[in-house]
Amino acid sequence: MNFINQQLIYETIENIKIDDAKIFEVLAKAKQLKGLSIDEVALLTKIPDSLVGNLFETADYIKKQIYGNRVVLFSPLYISNYCSNDCIYCAFRTSNKKIKRSYLSIEGIKNEVLNLVNQGHKRLLLVSGEAYPDYGDEPFKYILDSIEAIYSVKTQKGEIRRLNVNIAPLTVDEFKKLKEAKIGTYQLFQETYHSLTYKKVHVKGKKSDYDFRITAMDRAMEAGIDDVGIGVLFGLYDWKFEILALMQHIKHLEKTFGVGPHTISVPRIEPATNTPFSNNPPYRVNDNDFLKIIAILRCAVPYTGIILSTRESPDIRRKALKLGVSQISAGSRTNPGGYSSDDYDSQFSLGDHRSLDEVIGDLIDMEFIPSFCTACYRLGRTGADFMDMAKPGLIKEYCSPNAMSTFMEYLIDFASKETGHKGKILIEHVLNNMDDKLCKKTKRLIEKVKEGKRDVYC
Repeated sequence: MNFINQQLIYETIENIKIDDAKIFEVLAKAKQLKGLSIDEVALLTKIPDSLVGNLFETADYIKKQIYGNRVVLFSPLYISNYCSNDCIYCAFRTSNKKIKRSYLSIEGIKNEVLNLVNQGHKRLLLVSGEAYPDYGDEPFKYILDSIEAIYSVKTQKGEIRRLNVNIAPLTVDEFKKLKEAKIGTYQLFQETYHSLTYKKVHVKGKKSDYDFRITAMDRAMEAGIDDVGIGVLFGLYDWKFEILALMQHIKHLEKTFGVGPHTISVPRIEPATNTPFSNNPPYRVNDNDFLKIIAILRCAVPYTGIILSTRESPDIRRKALKLGVSQISAGSRTNPGGYSSDDYDSQFSLGDHRSLDEVIGDLIDMEFIPSFCTACYRLGRTGADFMDMAKPGLIKEYCSPNAMSTFMEYLIDFASKETGHKGKILIEHVLNNMDDKLCKKTKRLIEKVKEGKRDVYC
């Protein structure tokens, strides 16, 4: 598409002149929370090792200004590993005959959701291979029925309050139906913005259509879905090119619809069953460059949520949380039915196998507040309304109290004895360091939770 100008990206990268003074100027601008131009982002991709510490400090500052010390938690729910595409890096590809496949039935989906709710989850990401079971003339109805099933599960300990969706690109009419199903964010990764590489790694199926995929967010927004999530699968092509193309995509959405992506995901290729390509990707991103990618994105697009999955190890996730990541998955499984059994094959290998409670315990040790907040979606703070508060750092006035109340819910209803003990100590510590107005607002919510009320927010 014309909003991804690949030649301009090549020229921009080639013409970068390393200038320490200019880098300091760009980092100072980033701290103003106004975002960066594509040329400024390009300069940061070539930052010398001697200044990487300054980049990391800037990213940490920006995240604290926008989001405070909260970290949003969710879990993916895979409902199918069938796929009509042949993507050479993915275990779900149609040519992979060595994996056991399954669609979850509606009852199977409800059972998975029940297991997740009983762990303490409130937010899920629905994920499916790009093929659905036989639903007559409308196979997409499987997704709509799955969404309805997920929201229908109610227990004494809770329910799923927000469902985000990562599924194949849709038509405008289908996106309208998805919005009517009351999803949160629609998420889709271009995988790689480099068109020649895209063609090489997507050899068959609807996903081989680069233009249809890259325009999916336009159709979603035309349909009224104002929160979208984009991303790159790092390792398919040069990460510097991918970041600049990602920025072009963001600028296009901002110009066309007045709002950029709600989230950006940063997965790296991980080994997958019977998928040789995944074991040796052509542009493997090392840990140091990966952390730079996260920090650069936090500087470039300060308002967006940056998502890090359990593909990464606990150590990398700890480091990334200090550089701009604001959302993480926990206790994840990437195979259909994975929260009930391990009968079917996963999409990729996990780097973090810890339970939700273990991840929360680790966040507490780092003095992050685990958040299950879904208030913005209930109160209509989405799209441009969310961005208007996120860009100047005002959103944390709502996010911090709501994070604390949902954290207290978890500590009372689900936490292990050790996690509960140290979590309540952290809550007291955070309250003691809040300004008076915010502290009073937060205490009111927490007291309601202690009294037995749930799903309280401001």
